[in-house]
Amino acid sequence: MTRVNIDSDPDDISSNPSPNEALADVLSRRSLLKGGTVVAAAGFLTTSMAGSPAQAASARSKPKALLGFKAVPASPADALTVPEGYSAQVLIPWGTPLSDSGPSWKKDASNSAAEQAQQVGMHHDGMSFFPYGNTSGLLAVNHEYSDTTLLYTDGDAVMTKEKVDKALAAHGVTIVRVRHKRGKWIRQDSRYNRRITGSTPVTFSGPVGPTHPALKANGPALGTLNNCSNGQTPWGTYLTCEENWNGYLGTESATWTPNAEEKRYGIAKAGFGYKWHTADPRFDIAVNPKEVNRFGWVVEIDPFRPGSTPVKRTALGRTKHEGATVVESQGRVVVYMGDDQDSEYVYKFVGDASWRKLIRRGQSPLDHGTLYVAKFNDDGTGTWLPLVFGKGPLTTANGWTDQADVLLRTRTAADAVGATKLDRPEWVAVHPDTNDVYLTLTNGKGNGGTVNPRTPNPYGHIVRWREKHGDHTATTFAWDVFVLSGDPAYDPKVKLGPDNIHGSPDGIGFDESGRLWIQTDISNSSQNLASKGYDHIGNNQMLAADPKTGEIRRFLVGPRGCEITGLAFTPDQRTMFVNVQHPGETTTAWGTPTPANPRAVSNWPDFDPQGRARSATVVITKNDGGKIGT
Repeated sequence: MTRVNIDSDPDDISSNPSPNEALADVLSRRSLLKGGTVVAAAGFLTTSMAGSPAQAASARSKPKALLGFKAVPASPADALTVPEGYSAQVLIPWGTPLSDSGPSWKKDASNSAAEQAQQVGMHHDGMSFFPYGNTSGLLAVNHEYSDTTLLYTDGDAVMTKEKVDKALAAHGVTIVRVRHKRGKWIRQDSRYNRRITGSTPVTFSGPVGPTHPALKANGPALGTLNNCSNGQTPWGTYLTCEENWNGYLGTESATWTPNAEEKRYGIAKAGFGYKWHTADPRFDIAVNPKEVNRFGWVVEIDPFRPGSTPVKRTALGRTKHEGATVVESQGRVVVYMGDDQDSEYVYKFVGDASWRKLIRRGQSPLDHGTLYVAKFNDDGTGTWLPLVFGKGPLTTANGWTDQADVLLRTRTAADAVGATKLDRPEWVAVHPDTNDVYLTLTNGKGNGGTVNPRTPNPYGHIVRWREKHGDHTATTFAWDVFVLSGDPAYDPKVKLGPDNIHGSPDGIGFDESGRLWIQTDISNSSQNLASKGYDHIGNNQMLAADPKTGEIRRFLVGPRGCEITGLAFTPDQRTMFVNVQHPGETTTAWGTPTPANPRAVSNWPDFDPQGRARSATVVITKNDGGKIGT
């Protein structure tokens, strides 16, 4: 195998010093590699796991093909490509006013912070659709971060409080009503339209309540940051997830050094280079050290109560949350969550009572339950390890004080119980019929394995598991690898071809028919480069897979410099919403934008000679009105 260097994005740099076994170490001891897929020794897909003999017989019969579209080719073009017979419409790009009377987007980036707070945010990510039937509803859209070259007229050479405020206003969540009218989707004025930003008042619930000493930073609790993936609850609320929140804090202090927990979460003097701390002491880790504890949570928002306060649900733990995929099992709520950094873990929260009963009592189902972290065993089985104060190593004798302490230090607690390190665990999706769970692992440096995954693992892969008896509340599971991503020209173990080669799987989700949609996030330092093994894969893309047959086809390719992310459908599956994030960012292959030339990499979607690239939500429909993917 040709070894390919992976990039050095912050997500790819591990801050996990624990001696815990990595998934690569587990796989390196197994000789079960078949056609690029690791088959679990426990017989993950055998009849004993599949259920009744009738179900097993059905599984052996030739399934009906789910994928009816012609695959689109990989492409390096600055364009959005969808299959023949489909159309794509840009719906709400960055800067779209929330109301007809709101401030218009200015293509020279001269909008103020106050104006940005009344517009759709930047860098769209995870999202959910809350329907009013099939042709109208609320879109809740995450905004992960901001690009200082595109956000400001003059870049960030000089940072000011106004610039910090504008960046805060570009983060968070947009809630906006959309509807289908006269052949296309439009944004509609509505009392539900609002922004939740990095400056919006928030509160906390669960073991780390609003009065907890760790949250007593300077000033009130404000905002949500680095809103990556998402979740949607059975009771109609939206979950937004704080991922790389550590990168916003920094300090100029010559005497400040990170403590053990700050190191574990990747807190550093320079942060990710945003320089907010130079203009706003809220983000100076030396001046305001407890501000950092207010981030790293899953945040619940009620889209139908525009005056409600977002709530950070601390029982779900404090990590770099990539997502919060919600399912119901045994009448209880279960939430799956990845922690997106190399050598981190996958978690699940299991409610301890019927969520309906808790709602009737006026209690949140997300405040009452147990947080677990996964251990993948080398025989193809797995165990969910509870992160509960007083159990196992999480005792007073070992330095733990209470459950709030366990949740504030979730990563360290997971280290202590012996969870399995993973190559950047990201989104989780659950099959609507089989209940199988799928997890994207974007890439990683590799953790000692020599067979699979790779060392390094520049392309990533997708792991799946089945909880015992298909019950998401179970504490044991069986697992295998669904697909090994990459290019067979560089790794002969990869069993993909021109219609489906891809790298760095990230976003993932099922439609109601059981199609698995896979979205990629190849780093801009690797896109289209032969030196990184990505010259045949093109720009980031979205693919569809049939889990029964293993067939995968490329459905969409994005413009230059972008990530494809976010996925939502109307109930009839005839409209798909997808996000194109950060088109036009610096890429090694295409160049570096500047304030004088923000179009150096991409000018999508406006292609205005005086404009700049804009992240956007895109609507995809089939020209014959059929279901997406058929």
